[in-house]
This record gives sequence, C-alpha cells and structure tokens, in this order.
Amino acid sequence: MTSDFVVGIMAESIKVTLLVSAPVLIVGLVVGVIISLFQAVTQIQEMTLVFVPKIMAVMIALVAALPWMLNILITFTHNLFSNIPAYIK
Repeated sequence: MTSDFVVGIMAESIKVTLLVSAPVLIVGLVVGVIISLFQAVTQIQEMTLVFVPKIMAVMIALVAALPWMLNILITFTHNLFSNIPAYIK
C-alpha cells in the first residue's frame, strides 16, 4: 500500500463526505439568508425566528435527499470493502 493509494482513498472519502453533506448544508444556508433578509427588511430582530424555519427546511431536505445520500454511501462502502484484497498487496 503506497502513500499515493492512501491519499487516493482519503480524497475519495472527502469527496463522498462533501457530496453527502452538501444538500442539507446548502438548504440551511439559503433558508438562513432568506430569513436574515426578512429580518433586515422588517427590522424584527428575534433570535429564535431563524431556528424553526431552518430546522424544518433541513429536515425536508434530509428526507428528500436521503435515498440519494444512502446510495452514494453504500456504493462507496461496497467499493471499499470489495477491494480489500487489492489493498493488502
């Protein structure tokens, strides 16, 4: 097992992590910006106003993207486990 091989596995792991977390993080970011703009326009500075819509949007995004996220994770894990004999060489 060479250092290039280990770096390749680490790069693939980081790519999978970013792909899996991106939909939920992007939805949370967009909803947070929209709520912040709403607060700036209406001058309502309630700190708890952000949490409920953001939590609901993130939960909806998580439910919507969960099959895709699981498919990516299962494919990565299957490839990792099926190539174990090649890793030992």
